[in-house]
Amino acid sequence: MRSTRSIRTAPLLLTVLLVACVPARKYEEANTRATTMQAEVDAANTKARDAQAALDELRAGTEETQKRLTRLQQDTTILGTSLRQMTGQYDKINSLNNELLEKYNKLLAGDRSENRKLLTDLEALRLELMNKEDSVNALGRRVSEKQAALAEREAKLAELQAELAAKDTAMKALKDRVSAALTGFEGKGLTVEQRNGRIYVSMENKLLFPSGSAVVDAKGKDALTKLAKAIENEKDLSILVEGHTDTDKIQGGSTYKDNWDLSVMRATSVERILQESSAIDPTRITAAGRGEYIPLDAADKAKNRRIEVILSPDLQELYKLVKE
Repeated sequence: MRSTRSIRTAPLLLTVLLVACVPARKYEEANTRATTMQAEVDAANTKARDAQAALDELRAGTEETQKRLTRLQQDTTILGTSLRQMTGQYDKINSLNNELLEKYNKLLAGDRSENRKLLTDLEALRLELMNKEDSVNALGRRVSEKQAALAEREAKLAELQAELAAKDTAMKALKDRVSAALTGFEGKGLTVEQRNGRIYVSMENKLLFPSGSAVVDAKGKDALTKLAKAIENEKDLSILVEGHTDTDKIQGGSTYKDNWDLSVMRATSVERILQESSAIDPTRITAAGRGEYIPLDAADKAKNRRIEVILSPDLQELYKLVKE
């Protein structure tokens, strides 16, 4: 700052000296030079102030840079410490890894035979597993086949049950029709029953035959004709006529040799009337003699002397369902 004041006062002194010693023209020249010099001094002062401000700014930046440098040095110290610690840990890890690798190589070299045994056992287990899988697959196929067969059987069973139900319904309707046709005879030695899918028309001998005879009387013919008319349109019906006797022996001189003979002849007489009094197909009627061997009541001979007309549905379609 002292140098700046000296620069400012110098022109004033110079001006005084020039005024005192030189003429006016020279004074003006000197004054002009002094003014020029003053402008230069002012410019120099301005540059000096700018330089001072720049210096102050530079000093401030230098202090901040120094602080940052100090912080960087501290961070570098911390990082260096951390790096040394990590390097130490890495060296330990590397040493441990080398140790483990060495042990693994020793173990691998020492257990090759055991490994081969393990591989052999593993292969045996694999083959066993494959065999079991094949067995399971075969069993699965058999189960599927059984399930398919079972489903097919269930379907056939359902169809069979439906057919049986239809047959049973039809037989019940036929039984009602036969009962209606023979209403005047029921309770007079005639009964109509439905059992086991069949209809049993049971007629005591007193309703049909004179004692010891196989010739049907008029009352019996009436009952048999009504029965024949009730069933003649049943195309899928099998008709079995059974003759039954009691245990009394045939008397000597009789037309019939024994009870077998008598039961057959009575069944044949009934079968003939059923056929002749209706349009029943003869191929659907069978006559059979059962003699004395299937009694209804051992204590009541009258009940045992009877004709049974057994009406059975045609089961050919059912047999086909069962066989398929």
